[in-house]
Amino acid sequence: MKKKLLVSALGLAVAISMSASTGWTASKIDGKITNKSTVDKSANIAIGKNNKASMGSISVKNSTIGKTGQVLNTSKVSKSANIAIGKGNTANMGSISLNNAKIDGKLSNNSKVDKSANIAIGKNNKANMGSVNMKGGSIGKTGVVTNKSTVDKSANIAIGKGNTANMGSINMKNAKIDGKLSNTSKVSKSANIAIGKNNKANMGSINMTGGSIGKTGVVTNNSTVDKSANIAIGKGNTANMGSINMKNAKIDGKVMNKSKVSKSANIAIGKGNVANMGSINLKGGTVGKTGVIINNSTVDKSANIAIGKGNEASMGSVQVE
Repeated sequence: MKKKLLVSALGLAVAISMSASTGWTASKIDGKITNKSTVDKSANIAIGKNNKASMGSISVKNSTIGKTGQVLNTSKVSKSANIAIGKGNTANMGSISLNNAKIDGKLSNNSKVDKSANIAIGKNNKANMGSVNMKGGSIGKTGVVTNKSTVDKSANIAIGKGNTANMGSINMKNAKIDGKLSNTSKVSKSANIAIGKNNKANMGSINMTGGSIGKTGVVTNNSTVDKSANIAIGKGNTANMGSINMKNAKIDGKVMNKSKVSKSANIAIGKGNVANMGSINLKGGTVGKTGVIINNSTVDKSANIAIGKGNEASMGSVQVE
């Protein structure tokens, strides 16, 4: 099925359409902004160096969403392909991307991706499907960020070096969270694949590098993964399914994993790979006096596999390193 989706996606590349996406730079949002775009049987392609391909997505950079501000992505992407080929490219489909944004209001991703392919091929590329990606910035006490994306019968593929494939996930880097951040994404009959070196394949997961969760901060993963495959093949790769993964993060608030994984496979093949399913993984960082970490994940009729040398496979676990 994965091969078939990839072939049909590349076949769609013959017809190139404009991206149905919205972006803000250096703005202050106190009102309501909604992206209700519908993309059907289309291809959005960026080929070259440092290009970006966005389809049914929202991008916010160096902006503020005030207490009364609302940003909502309800885009629908069907039978389409979003492809970035080259160096340092990013392919976003049905996603929200935040760069150094301050959020005191509400930001929600309710995108629906159906029978589509999101592909990044090359070096340092990122393929994001039905995801929320946050770099720097903050979520204030009144801020609410929610990912309710639905991904069905689709493929999200990153091939090359240092690539990341995110499907139905929330990814944060150096972000400060004092409000609520929740992932309730649903992934069904889909494949999320990272092939190469030092790649990451994240499905129905929350991933946090650096940053902090304050006393009033609440991070919850309620993602549902059904009849799907999350695969990382190569060296030093990571495959995360229905997990919360934190590195060098400071936790004074609450972190809860209530993900449900059913009839699915999470696979890491190669050397030094890590496969996490329905787990919480904390590496470096601190859990303060007020910090709470709870794993109530459910894994049913599924396989979590690490094949090779020096690999790790974690299922329904809490790991602190």
